[in-house]
Amino acid sequence: MDFSRKIESIEKEIGRLSPVQKILLGTDGSVTRLLEIITGSAVTIQTRIQKIIPADAPVAEDLAIREGDPVNYRVVEIKNKDSPEVLIYAVSHTPIERLSPGIRLDLMQADIPIGRILTEHRMETRREITDAYTALADEDSRAVFQIFEKETLLNRKYRIIHDEKPLISIRETFPYTRFCDEKRLLIEAPSRLHLGLIDMHGGLGRVDGGIGITLQNPKTLLEIKPHASLQVHGTDPDSVSVVRDVAGRLFSHLGIRTGADITIRSSYDRHVGLGSGTSLALSTAYAVCQLYNKSMTIRDLSRMVGRGGTSGIGTGAFEKGGFIIDGGHSFGGSGEKSVYSPSSASSGVQPGPVTVRHEFPPDWKICIAIPFIPPGAHGPGEQDIFTRFCPVPIHEVREICHEVLMRMLPAVADHDIEQFGRAVNSIQNLGFKKVELSLQPEYYPGLLEEMRLSGAVGAGMSSFGPALYAISDTGMEDIMQASRRYLDQYDGGEVFLTRARNEGAVIRNT
Repeated sequence: MDFSRKIESIEKEIGRLSPVQKILLGTDGSVTRLLEIITGSAVTIQTRIQKIIPADAPVAEDLAIREGDPVNYRVVEIKNKDSPEVLIYAVSHTPIERLSPGIRLDLMQADIPIGRILTEHRMETRREITDAYTALADEDSRAVFQIFEKETLLNRKYRIIHDEKPLISIRETFPYTRFCDEKRLLIEAPSRLHLGLIDMHGGLGRVDGGIGITLQNPKTLLEIKPHASLQVHGTDPDSVSVVRDVAGRLFSHLGIRTGADITIRSSYDRHVGLGSGTSLALSTAYAVCQLYNKSMTIRDLSRMVGRGGTSGIGTGAFEKGGFIIDGGHSFGGSGEKSVYSPSSASSGVQPGPVTVRHEFPPDWKICIAIPFIPPGAHGPGEQDIFTRFCPVPIHEVREICHEVLMRMLPAVADHDIEQFGRAVNSIQNLGFKKVELSLQPEYYPGLLEEMRLSGAVGAGMSSFGPALYAISDTGMEDIMQASRRYLDQYDGGEVFLTRARNEGAVIRNT
């Protein structure tokens, strides 16, 4: 393997590697000894899995053995002796027939580094690096390293050769944020469902108000570090533009004369009804403040970056997570708002105050279906819809309030999923949500009904769509399959499963 080219390719993909990271990826010596030198501390091995398994085809090819031959499968965590932090996660495969009895005993019964075992048994070996690459952290690696899901992981694969035969194949993994040589912050922010606006009539002197659920997935993940100028990296030009605009505004407002290097590690589509714009903008603004030790409230940041002028759900999800209701805005000649307008046309208006925040039952599952159609209403088109269809009838606003206050809220508090589902189904036909649905393709009501018939207790559309959601505590696979079949008859679409998230954005120093 041409190691220099591998490193060059990795750096083009994710950014500069520190010298220590390059050494750990490229060393042909003892990794545990290197870690002791780097950290200045003794290193220990904790074996997580140890068992004999039959070699599958890739393992057999890697070790030059027959498929099905017994191999020792070993998963270990390499740690500092006095710290719970996992430095490297290693997976190895060793053909049983190539091990002497003594080595086999040490390998299978003790938490001893492989290099130390080979040294103690005086085996002449060499290491042969076969690959170096990146991957995204999943739930398992997130738990192992205590990092964010979808953080970048650095991996290397190598073989230990003895008597010109592969004795052990090993994959070692560590986060890109370990062993860095510069300060950086990572921020993970949630998406959200917007179940509906409560009052688009305004007869009581308040307007807007929203109902929302914070979601575990999809997420926004940003990495930020100091830099002489503003640099923004990402594969989606729209997201890059949002981040650059928000960061530039913050630098100007806060009087920061340097810049930042910001990388969008993970984001999701804008204008699909899951709050990507708010999540991305607030992540950027909050990260800039944290990087330069500036203090601003989330609500003030939201107003500054032009979010939350109609609904406070995205801001509440970022700040607190869970199930959220916001109280809207004062309305009229001397109110915060004097016309019906979306957030994009409500510059300078604070997000509606969170009036209710409750833990959402973690065992309730949420199926998201996003048809492959043009993005939901935004910009001038969204403003036109507010102008044409507001005010909505006051009797429908009263019915929404009744559903929310006397059915939806008690259902969340009592973990009564059936009543919660009934409230969700009911508000699809009321107020501004009825308007939003009426502007979607004709098959939308049929898809919502298909979700309910296949097991969802409640189904609706998030914000202006096109994202639809279905909630249940059982039978989610049936709901997902039914949604895919239905979408395939029309525009096609993406279907995935998630749950509520009962915390807001999280920031981490590396």
